[in-house]
Amino acid sequence: MEVQHFSHQHPLVLTEEPSHESEKVYCAGCGELVSGPSFRCVDCGFYLDKQCAEAPSELNHPFHRDHNLELLVSPIYPGSDGLCGLCGKSCNSPFQELKAKCFACWKPLSDSVYLSLDSGFRLHKKCVDLPAEINHFCHTQHPLVLQFNSKDVPCQICKSTQGRGFGLVYFCSSCEIGLHVASVDLATKINHLCHRKHPLILQTVNKSLACQICQETKEDGSVYYCSICKFALHIECASPSPPVIEHKSHQHTFVLFWRHVSFVCDACGTPGKFESYICSTCGIILHKKCISLPLTLRQPKHYEGPISHTYFLGQYEIESWECRICHLEDVNSEHGGYYCSDCNYVAHVNCAIQDYNWYEFDKPEINDENLEDDSALLPPYSIIKESKDGENVVATEIKHFSHDHNLVLSNDMSDDKYCDGCVLSIFTCYYGCSECGFFLHKSCAELPRKMHLWFHSHPKLHPHTVDRIFRCESCDYESSGFAYTCNLCYMHYCLRCALVSDNPICEGHEHRLPCYKYKALCNACGVSSDWPFRCKGCNFALHCDCLTLPLTARHKSDEHPYKLTYHDNKNYPASNYCDICEEERNPNLWFYHCAICDNSAHPICVLGKYSFTKLGRICRLGDHPHPLTFVQKVHYYPECLICGKPCLDISLECKKIGCSYIVHWECIKPHPFGTTTTIRLLSKDEANEAD
Repeated sequence: MEVQHFSHQHPLVLTEEPSHESEKVYCAGCGELVSGPSFRCVDCGFYLDKQCAEAPSELNHPFHRDHNLELLVSPIYPGSDGLCGLCGKSCNSPFQELKAKCFACWKPLSDSVYLSLDSGFRLHKKCVDLPAEINHFCHTQHPLVLQFNSKDVPCQICKSTQGRGFGLVYFCSSCEIGLHVASVDLATKINHLCHRKHPLILQTVNKSLACQICQETKEDGSVYYCSICKFALHIECASPSPPVIEHKSHQHTFVLFWRHVSFVCDACGTPGKFESYICSTCGIILHKKCISLPLTLRQPKHYEGPISHTYFLGQYEIESWECRICHLEDVNSEHGGYYCSDCNYVAHVNCAIQDYNWYEFDKPEINDENLEDDSALLPPYSIIKESKDGENVVATEIKHFSHDHNLVLSNDMSDDKYCDGCVLSIFTCYYGCSECGFFLHKSCAELPRKMHLWFHSHPKLHPHTVDRIFRCESCDYESSGFAYTCNLCYMHYCLRCALVSDNPICEGHEHRLPCYKYKALCNACGVSSDWPFRCKGCNFALHCDCLTLPLTARHKSDEHPYKLTYHDNKNYPASNYCDICEEERNPNLWFYHCAICDNSAHPICVLGKYSFTKLGRICRLGDHPHPLTFVQKVHYYPECLICGKPCLDISLECKKIGCSYIVHWECIKPHPFGTTTTIRLLSKDEANEAD
């Protein structure tokens, strides 16, 4: 029998069985293995099983009565030329946006689907005749009815959700229990090579069981389970694995190898059981998931460039095998890992992958830092005057991008001055504007206009932001200083936090303090931290907030600067009190101390809430017609015009002659004042123009 099918250019001949029993052929319509009668093209090896060949070219479906569904025989995905499989043009069709999934089982569409070109409703051919009602072991009280997914209810088998409004589900409206169409097709009993003693039954178990293949544990969901042996397999792990895998990461083919004993994966260095893939040429054995490990990974903590994967770490001369990400265990040099041979950087595979997945990288096609705007390459200032200091050339007058006037290098420490960049006291040389009272530490003036922040999830160059009041995302202090700001999520980081490296040094400890996940008590404040900066050898840990404490700080209670002190050598109890709040102080924790006056204080008492908001800065806020200046009254305390209480704390005051407007900063600032809220500050020139 010979037919001319609309899906193929040549005649098709009816064949009762494939020509050779050993030959595996697949239906071009449904993609399934052909096992019965089929139609075959003798010229090009095209097969259609009998059911697919007899499928109507058009039908009406009860879930989409407005339009007929047409049988589409060409792929709906874009081809290698990037053209749409529907219209043959480059387009932004809804099918591409949804990655062309079947409305019933929510799996990717095969080559042959039923589709409404008018509305985009689409079904696999095999999903067209789904039963309208089923009984299932996961819900024996009532039948489950096929319906549109109108409620975002997790599937009783896989525990995932398709998203409200997407696809069809089997649902019990009385109990609000749902089941994905794809889950209905799962076999309830299987025999598996890794457990030959007994069949494995698909069931929901209340206790957490580790899958014997992937060694991972899921808190809920169904597994294939042997209750006699307490043996469990995840549904996806129990699915048949391909006997052979070829991947661009390796020059040879990997072959499936079942082994009833444990092994250590040569790619990641962690144990595995039962299912493995081997390369007999290279003598390596891998987890299935490790075959597709990326050859290189971008690692924002590794500034020198991407790190590379190898199966043979021992061939490289690494000075220290401690994992540079977790810092808890050494990397096994007998197996694989990620490394940089130039700088002796090495990391566990799982640590590197987990760390990489935390960052939200751009898509590869747009991830080109050469496309960053030119401001990233511009120096922060231009040199107006310079002089020689021995062999060094020093810029003595500069024009900084953050200020309208030239800044002159100075060593004058006669008055209390605060840097407008980091808002810390100035005790070293600085650049200043005598006209505006604007000052920058020399080191702050030299900071780049854009910077990578290793601790932020968007690993881009973050621009230098000036002239803003903001709340730092890291330390939570409000600041009037400079910030590095993410243009994607609008989070701001003050200079003190932005400049902390992932492996910093600190005056309070002799060794470097890498940052990694570990629950420890902070040696500075005594509070527990989940991500401390920690010296493993000394069991010494610090919060980021404590690591960035200013080495010196001023407070109105003492005419001299306080110095950050790490140990209290006094052994008499009377000294263990804070001279600001007069509460007891733990002598084993860090504190600020003035040796001249013998005053000691808690760090929080010295710094307060507004240590990083510079007095004298000007802004416009509220409905007051004039610019307002940040002040803190010392000798008299006028009443706040909003709450009526004395202005003891930082306030905003109108400096215009004849205007007595003053309000607490807390009373007038936006609420909530979150990490994405900012208030623009005015320069003195702008303030004078506004008056």
